[in-house]
Amino acid sequence: MTHRVTGWKLPPAAREMLLGRVPPRYGRVVADHVTLRFDTGDGTPIPVETEGEVIGVADDGDGVQALVVRIAGTTERGDGSHFHITWSLGPDRKAKESNDVIAARGWTAMAPVRIGLIPARWDR
Repeated sequence: MTHRVTGWKLPPAAREMLLGRVPPRYGRVVADHVTLRFDTGDGTPIPVETEGEVIGVADDGDGVQALVVRIAGTTERGDGSHFHITWSLGPDRKAKESNDVIAARGWTAMAPVRIGLIPARWDR
């Protein structure tokens, strides 16, 4: 079964700029999207926002690093979690763990960095 994701892709130029500002701590660099909703259909509207701000970093010190993103004035995704970019992962860690790390540990604020975002839908 294919699972569709609706959200935003990170433009290559924004990714490169952020990689220069926030060094990945773990070996697998993800750094490619912000999720709005999982398990969406082809008829699910893609978001209209085309920019956001990276405002924080979450890191559990054990293999999950994520950047917290504010979109349209909020970090709240609407499902109890936060907009974020899974930044880097250690061995045997999964991108979906970013939500748990942010919920359990919060994040460290950083000076806001404006980024462009590309509204999209994709298979995961």
